[in-house]
Amino acid sequence: MATVLRKCFPANVIEMISNILGDTDNGLTGSEIHRLLLQARIEDTTQEGVMLAKRKNLFNSLAKNQNEIKCSNHILNFIGYALAPSRYVDKPDEFERLRTLVNQQLAFVGYELKEDGKYREIEKASTISDVQIKVDNLKQELENRNAHSEVFKYCKAELLQNNYFHAVLEANKGLFQKIRDLSGIQADGNTLIEQVFSSNPILTINNYQSSSEKNEHTGFCNLLKGLCGMFRNPTAHEPKVDWEITEQDALEILGIISYCYRRLDNARKNR
Repeated sequence: MATVLRKCFPANVIEMISNILGDTDNGLTGSEIHRLLLQARIEDTTQEGVMLAKRKNLFNSLAKNQNEIKCSNHILNFIGYALAPSRYVDKPDEFERLRTLVNQQLAFVGYELKEDGKYREIEKASTISDVQIKVDNLKQELENRNAHSEVFKYCKAELLQNNYFHAVLEANKGLFQKIRDLSGIQADGNTLIEQVFSSNPILTINNYQSSSEKNEHTGFCNLLKGLCGMFRNPTAHEPKVDWEITEQDALEILGIISYCYRRLDNARKNR
């Protein structure tokens, strides 16, 4: 069967992929790049005695090969070898980080590298906004912001699908479950907040002695009520299902939820 010749990559895409995989601190080592280039049947153009950054040498090797064979087959092979899942068995987070970044660039040429290390063709992206829709940016952004681990625990599946409303909804539900677990109170919504954080609170987020501490505690209580109100139909007391949330909205709301989780980590149970 004849080999299918894959369309050539624009030079800027090759450059960005080279920058990702050849990054000085978080990319492949020089020896790894050399070995994987040979495995992908690409000549390593590194010149002895010439000091160039790894990413520059990698770009030169990939671009030269594509110019010679008039297709991107070997480049795709190199990426596939570099991001083979078997190489990251003990580093799954690093695999996802690199795969996400590389897929942002591959989307411009209509490819996506799947979790199993195989490619699939996708609709070619034409703008950065298109790429953001096609790849899992939300989870990466939350990791960059050092979001509380509980945010990921309760909404990981939704985050991976870029389903912003349900990601936020599940994280919020998880927050109120955390309050139930800590307090032993099984109520819901504002009733739960009042019973747990009222004037005779079961949980306090500080020493709750000075007026300043009590004001801070009341402010936290009101913040929780605000989160509750955002996701509840005020008449039916059912979760909203028709609220369109952008990625930016999701990141900011999840940041507030993450903050609440952190304060609960140090909450005191008084009775």
